[in-house]
Amino acid sequence: MKGSKCFFLYAFFLPFVIIIVSAAHSCEYPKQGGKKLFVFGDSFVDNGNLGKIGKLARSWTYPYGITFPHHPTGRFSDGRVLSDFIASFMRIRSPIPYKYRKFGFQLLRYGMNFAVGGTGVFDTGDFQRNLTVQIDVFERQIKNGIFSRCDLDSSIALVAVSGNDYGTYQSSGHPFNEISTFMNSLMSQLKVDLKRIHDLGVRKVVVTNLHPLGCTPMIARVSNYSSCNSTINLAVQQHNQKLDAIVKELLIETRSYDTFMSLDVHGAFWSILAQEKFKNGLKPCCEGNTNAINCGEVDDKGVKLYKLCSDPQDYFYWDSVHPTQAGWTAAYQALKPSLSKIFE
Repeated sequence: MKGSKCFFLYAFFLPFVIIIVSAAHSCEYPKQGGKKLFVFGDSFVDNGNLGKIGKLARSWTYPYGITFPHHPTGRFSDGRVLSDFIASFMRIRSPIPYKYRKFGFQLLRYGMNFAVGGTGVFDTGDFQRNLTVQIDVFERQIKNGIFSRCDLDSSIALVAVSGNDYGTYQSSGHPFNEISTFMNSLMSQLKVDLKRIHDLGVRKVVVTNLHPLGCTPMIARVSNYSSCNSTINLAVQQHNQKLDAIVKELLIETRSYDTFMSLDVHGAFWSILAQEKFKNGLKPCCEGNTNAINCGEVDDKGVKLYKLCSDPQDYFYWDSVHPTQAGWTAAYQALKPSLSKIFE
């Protein structure tokens, strides 16, 4: 009788055990809230992580955010930035900045943004969260149970590398003719970082290539915003070629055709500027009085150190480096065919 009773209990409970185990390993989601976006990088995708103290704190001051949401949110634009548009394409809300993770728990269903304005692959000055550190923070969220294996399996990582490393390299006094050596080091570390994100469980890793730095208002100001710097843009092309090479290497190493992808931000920007889709192509909407980088700054008496255009819609660039929301909208339209392939 004891044996029969044990067999009965085993037969009774076994289906429930199987169900529980299956549920624990299932990655099926309801129709809403499945996909997640994890964002790494710099000011092209930062939606509020940068602190409010320091030289770059101007992203928290007027006139940043005047178009959306009509007040500063830490975004380096008058409105939305690239990560917002990528989230929109995925039909989810923009992932919450890591900085506000404790105040927006319900928004974790959309992922998390770890990007910080001014950072790079390597250290770029006073900023402690370079790309490696951002991934460290991401890994802690996983280990702490904030995101599960199922979350990662249905997720996309967006990595923005927009040139801060080269700015730091140049400002440190390194000769421009040695930039190829630095670029190789940069690519080696970037490859390690991209692979690490994937190894943590993220299904797809998308990295932006470098936009035409020689056309940014900071550079074009010397020509009264009439032309780009061809020497700098040649270096950008070299960067992008090397980036394509490491993406191909990663695809081979992971034996996948779509795990790693590059997003052609350079092509999107270049087509917009070349076709003169904006009345003011290289000139920024918000321009410093004495240099190109004073947008949002005031002196000790509160006097503005910048001048502001009447309509950001007429400008591709918002400040010395970053596009307006209208600029990002145009870039997003140019990127849509690529995004369709990435997120299919």
